[in-house]
Amino acid sequence: MKSIAIFCGSALGTDTIFAQTARLTGETLAKQGKTLVYGGGRSGLMGIVADSALEAGGQVIGVIPQGLVDRELAHPDLTELHIVKNMHERKTIMSELSDGFIALPGGAGTIEEIFEQWTWAQLGIHLKPCAFLNIEGFYDDLIKFIQLTTQKGFSKARFTDVLMNLDSIDEILSRFEVYQAPEPKWGVKDPEDLVKLDR
Repeated sequence: MKSIAIFCGSALGTDTIFAQTARLTGETLAKQGKTLVYGGGRSGLMGIVADSALEAGGQVIGVIPQGLVDRELAHPDLTELHIVKNMHERKTIMSELSDGFIALPGGAGTIEEIFEQWTWAQLGIHLKPCAFLNIEGFYDDLIKFIQLTTQKGFSKARFTDVLMNLDSIDEILSRFEVYQAPEPKWGVKDPEDLVKLDR
């Protein structure tokens, strides 16, 4: 895996461990020679993960809507910055550029982003791994809800079982390297069918 997408908060959160984890994540990606793909912002955990990857000599690609650039929220020092029309285009390009997806602590945007990629994996739009970097139990209740959707018959166990929930960035990256995608929900196998699903 060459490129990893990180979804995380544009705020710092209330616990210093969140910033420490973002910093370690950026450093680890850089040291392993992996390109960081993220939302292109300079604030909060987003800014920390980008800064730490750059300081460690890594490559960082940001993808940000024009509206946020206009508000002067774009990071000024990235390896590449893709400026797009809207949030939908942002997520599509991030998906195309990335080999796997990790959610650090964050709010509604972070959860929406990782859930969309996980949904796309279930549909076979891509066959890439998704993970929660679950620091200090931040995502415990969300994971319980995901498990509940399986228990109640709304999610297939083969999809919830491969959604990673770990508190170590090193372990997540190691598991990404050996990840095997489950059979897509509707049995999609032809690449052209994947394109049709995404239209």
